Amino acid sequence: LFLAVCAVGIGGTFQYGYNVSIINAPTQHIHKFLNETWTSRYHKELNPDLLTFLWSVIASIFSLGGLCGALIGGSMAIRLGRKGALLMNNVTAILASILMGISFPTGLFELLIAGRFLIGINSGIGFCVQPLYIGEVAPKHLRGGLAMGTSIFLTGGILTGQIIGLRQETYFIFPVLELLGGEKHWPLLLSSSCVPAFAQLLFLPWFPESPRYLLIDRGDELSCAKALKRFHGSSEYRREMEDIQRECFALDGEKPKKPWQLFTDRGVRWQLITVIVMTMGQQLSGINAIYFYATYVFEQAGILAEKIPYVTLGTGVCECLTALSCGLLIDSVGRRYLIIGGYLLMTLWCTVLTFSLTYQELYSWLPYLSMTCVFAFILSFGLGPGGITNTLTAELFVQSSRPAASMIAGTVSWISFFTIGMLFPFIVNGLKQYCFVVFLLECFFVAAFIFLIIPETKNKSFLEIKKEFHKLNFGRNA
Repeated sequence: LFLAVCAVGIGGTFQYGYNVSIINAPTQHIHKFLNETWTSRYHKELNPDLLTFLWSVIASIFSLGGLCGALIGGSMAIRLGRKGALLMNNVTAILASILMGISFPTGLFELLIAGRFLIGINSGIGFCVQPLYIGEVAPKHLRGGLAMGTSIFLTGGILTGQIIGLRQETYFIFPVLELLGGEKHWPLLLSSSCVPAFAQLLFLPWFPESPRYLLIDRGDELSCAKALKRFHGSSEYRREMEDIQRECFALDGEKPKKPWQLFTDRGVRWQLITVIVMTMGQQLSGINAIYFYATYVFEQAGILAEKIPYVTLGTGVCECLTALSCGLLIDSVGRRYLIIGGYLLMTLWCTVLTFSLTYQELYSWLPYLSMTCVFAFILSFGLGPGGITNTLTAELFVQSSRPAASMIAGTVSWISFFTIGMLFPFIVNGLKQYCFVVFLLECFFVAAFIFLIIPETKNKSFLEIKKEFHKLNFGRNA
C-alpha cells in the first residue's frame, strides 16, 4: 500500500507542487528570453507593460490548465479507471516538457505558454484522480494516513522546487542543480517535469487498479479479489471485500453521477456544501499572504538578504514535515480535531501577526515574534487544512458520487487559487498588514462550520459516513 501511494504520488500531486514553485527560479532568464525573441522577430524592443503581460500569462496559464484538468479528471477516472487515468495523464506531462524544452532553441515563447498550459492540465487531473485511487485502496483504519500522501507529495514537490530555486551563489551545495539554474539551461529546468512522469509510467503499472472501481463500476469480482489480495494479503482481504460488496449492494447498480447531478441530489447536499466550503477555505486561508510577507518579516528580524532563501526554504521544510506529522496523527486523533484545531490556531497567529506587524517599530523583539508567527501559521496549516481537506473530500461520498465530487472540489480549488492570485496584490496594497484580519475571520468561520456540520469520519466506512449525513440532508426524523 505504501509503495502504491508513492507510485501515484510522484506523478500526481508532486507535479502540482513542483510546477507551482519551479517557475519562480528562472524568472529573470525568461524575461531576457522574451525580450530577445521579440527583438529578433519584430526588430524593436519589447514594451515593459507587454513584457509584464506575457510573463503573467506564462505564470498564470498554469491555473487555467489546472481548471481544465479538474473538469476532465473525474470523467477520465470513470472511463479509464483510476490507474488508467493517472497513466494516461503522464502523456500530457511529457508533451508539456518537450514543448517547454524546445521553446528556447526554437525562439518560440508560444511553446512555453502551451507547455505551461499542458502541465497545468496534468496537475489538475492528478490532483483530482490521485485522492480517488488512494481513498479507494486503503482500509478504513489506515485511510486517513495513506490519503495524506496527497498532501505529502504536494509539499514535497513545492520543497523540491524551492531547493532548485535557490540563488546562484548557493549552488555549491547542489552542484548538479547549478546546471539547471544556469541561464542557458533553464528550459531543462522547466522540462524536468517529465522525470516524475516517466517514474510513474515505470512503477505504477506494477500495482492493481482500485478494487472498488473494479467491482462497483466494472462488476469484475475476480479482478477485485486479486487486487485486494495484492494490497491486503490473502488473510485480510475478505473483510475489505465484504465492505465493498455492501456498498455495491446499497448502490444497487447506480451509475456514476455527473457533477451537475450532485447539485440537484438532496442526498449529498451537505456533503457538497462541506467540500466547497473546505476547499475555498483552504485556498483563501491566508497561506499565500504568509509566504508573501515572509521575506519582509525575515528582513525585519535582521536576517541577511543572502540568507533569506535558506530561511524561506525552511518554511517549505516546515510544511513538508507537518504533512508527514499529520499523516501519523490523523487516524489516531481524528479528522475533526486536526482541521478545527488547525483553523483556530491559524486564527490566533493571524491576530498576533497583525499586532506584531503594526507595532514592530516600537519594540525590538516584535520582528522576532512576527517570524515565529510565520512558521507557526505554516505548521498549523499543514497539520489541519493543508492535509485534511483532500482526505475528507474523498471520504464524504460513496462510489457513484465520488468522481463528480472530486471534479467539483478540484474546480473550486483552481478557481479559488486563480482568484486569490488576481485579488491578493490589491488586498495587500489596500489593507497592508491588516489583510490578516480578513484571513483570521475566514479561518474562524470555516472552523465554526466544520464544528457544527462535519461528523468524525475516522474508522468509518463510506456507507457509515453517508448515514451520518442522512440526518442533515433529510432531517432528524428521516
